[in-house]
Amino acid sequence: TSYHRLHRQKNHNAIFKDRCCFHRSNAGEAMAWSESVDTLLANKDGLAAFRTFLKSEFSEENVEFWLACEDFKKTKSSTKIASKAQRIYSDFIQADAPKEINIDFHTKTHISWNISEPTLRCFDDAQRLIYSLMAKDSFPRFLRSEAYKELVKKQQNGNQKRWLPFL
Repeated sequence: TSYHRLHRQKNHNAIFKDRCCFHRSNAGEAMAWSESVDTLLANKDGLAAFRTFLKSEFSEENVEFWLACEDFKKTKSSTKIASKAQRIYSDFIQADAPKEINIDFHTKTHISWNISEPTLRCFDDAQRLIYSLMAKDSFPRFLRSEAYKELVKKQQNGNQKRWLPFL
């Protein structure tokens, strides 16, 4: 059945992905993005396509906030923590911020109270909310979008031209 074929293919890909020197990393890449929002966000091209889609929907602030938080959590210097936290707050959290994200009053208030002494985890609740919003709302719409379907189609056409029988 097609389910078994797909399952075998996924197992094959999982087993040989990092081992086989002939693995085609681009093969089915756009299709793989549909597996999860994590797969999409972890892929440079997937992230770029998702950002373009969100811009077309006027909601790119969500992925920009999520990326800013990911970058923020890697910050080592305490002075940079304070300045980056203030930048994220002024760009995304405070009332009338240029890229204000849609989070609940409680989360926004909690961040506002703690922004004067930020920690690397001070945006975690807001980041979780935005991630959930992207995963449940934006991501499924992206997968149904013509832009995504076109990427998959282009990739399938490109892969047919590069197919090698021993792979």
